[in-house]
Amino acid sequence: MRQSKLLVTTLREAPAEAETASHQLLLRAGYIRMLAAGIYTYLPLGRRVLRKIENIVREEMELTGAQEVLLPSMLPAELWKESERYEVYGKDLIKLQDRHEREFVLGPTHEEVITALVRGEISSYRRLPVTLYQIQTKFRDERRPRSGLLRGREFLMKDAYSFDTDWEGLDAAYVLMYEAYERIFARCGLHFKAVQANAGAIGGEGENHEFMALSDIGEDTIAVCSACDYAANLEQAEVSRPAAAIHADLAEWAAAEKFHTPGLRTIAQLEEQLQIKPEGIIKTLIYEGDGKTFAVLVRGDHEVNEIKVAKAVGVNEVSLAEYSNVLAAAGVESGFVGPVGLQLPLVIDTAVAAMAEGIAGAGEKDYHLRSVVPGRDFPLEHVADLRNAVEGEACPKCECGVLHFQQGIEIGHVFKLGTKYSEKLGAAYLDASGRSKPMIMGCYGIGVSRLLAAVAEQSRDEEGLIWPESLAPYRVHILQMSAKDTEQTALAEELYGELTRQGIETLLDDRDERAGVKFKDAGLIGIPVVLVVGKSAGERKIEYWDRRSSAKEVISIAEALSRISTAQRK
Repeated sequence: MRQSKLLVTTLREAPAEAETASHQLLLRAGYIRMLAAGIYTYLPLGRRVLRKIENIVREEMELTGAQEVLLPSMLPAELWKESERYEVYGKDLIKLQDRHEREFVLGPTHEEVITALVRGEISSYRRLPVTLYQIQTKFRDERRPRSGLLRGREFLMKDAYSFDTDWEGLDAAYVLMYEAYERIFARCGLHFKAVQANAGAIGGEGENHEFMALSDIGEDTIAVCSACDYAANLEQAEVSRPAAAIHADLAEWAAAEKFHTPGLRTIAQLEEQLQIKPEGIIKTLIYEGDGKTFAVLVRGDHEVNEIKVAKAVGVNEVSLAEYSNVLAAAGVESGFVGPVGLQLPLVIDTAVAAMAEGIAGAGEKDYHLRSVVPGRDFPLEHVADLRNAVEGEACPKCECGVLHFQQGIEIGHVFKLGTKYSEKLGAAYLDASGRSKPMIMGCYGIGVSRLLAAVAEQSRDEEGLIWPESLAPYRVHILQMSAKDTEQTALAEELYGELTRQGIETLLDDRDERAGVKFKDAGLIGIPVVLVVGKSAGERKIEYWDRRSSAKEVISIAEALSRISTAQRK
């Protein structure tokens, strides 16, 4: 491709709305353009990178035996109601009606559609197992689209679904996909980690893992052990169960005592005014979920993990109760609610259950209780791990190492769905005895457009993007310093012709622009090898610029072609 013909406009400054480095550089280098918040056009350079990601994904999916399909994006709402996810997704679903007032949604994911397809195509165990995949545009009505391609309202995904007759088959399919994902992300040149995760709105009945591209701007926090292979998303990270406090005779402990704490509603205020440590405070929070109201107890130095709470209580989702609901349920505003005498179900974190005693709200405005003893002053009937892990605490798996935190961008997720969708949507098969059984399903997703942004986030320097060879829009970028110099023109055209003949994708900057503009644009665009045809053209020498190492050296044409050809064969 000749750059004079290429649809690419570089920007000296990033638009104000671009906050992350990947967003800024993809805009500045002419890979994408925003049409509306969270909706982007891929320009020729961006489309070439995206297509290379798709090709890698397809190659690895085919190696697993998965078969490609293409499912519709516009889905009947009845299917989503049948699976009972219509309300779960809520406002994230983009909903519409056709001229006959029939309801549809734009698919954010395709579990319902693929299950409906397979239930109509397969009825016997003889045609199982089968794995189907697609690369398709998805839609989600994000409240606040941000970070460019990392959180958009329209995005490209690969999703695969396995259907088996038993859990052993699902286990095998899961391992196959897990390994394929490791190869895909490695081929894309990413620094990544697989972590235990929460299934979220997809749901399921077995283990699941997220694949995270490690990055400081990642929205997810990952807890990683310093000694073993344990790694988990913070929302899923377990904590070591503390040793329970020993109360030989509860009667020997001083009775709980009420004391005046005017205006001291927060942990920070109690810590400052009373000169106490937050780990000595019992924090009582009123939550709601699926029509239930209950109290959650955690230590003052810990944060509630709402996903763990929802699982412990057996509801789909939980949220803090509104001010008026707290007053109605507890008789006092937040900050003074306590577990003693509270007429609500108590869900208690293991760290609270292990406390010898603590300070808690008194259930009366401007008062707290000291010497509150768990198990004496309130029952320990429902105890579970309800909090976020804390950096530096012991690993829950090996207990030798400690947890440290990293940030990550989610680029893939694998789930064991079990029969969550097959039972609700009637995807069954007849076994060898003629009995009807629900299919056992797995689900495996990759954010293809997120991958493009994640690679851009990791592969860059002060000058711009630096694409790995596997994804670069072109392998070689030739810069002709002077469009009017006949020797430079002849040498640039010779190089361009020879590389093209060898099947090496090459971009020739033949524009009549200043040398500084060409260097600036080349740095931004990020093609891994840049050949600069300049004053040494008469000697058949060029400057070889390796964008990955930033090294620049003057070498012969023959040496440059040899290096590039050798790299191509690898």
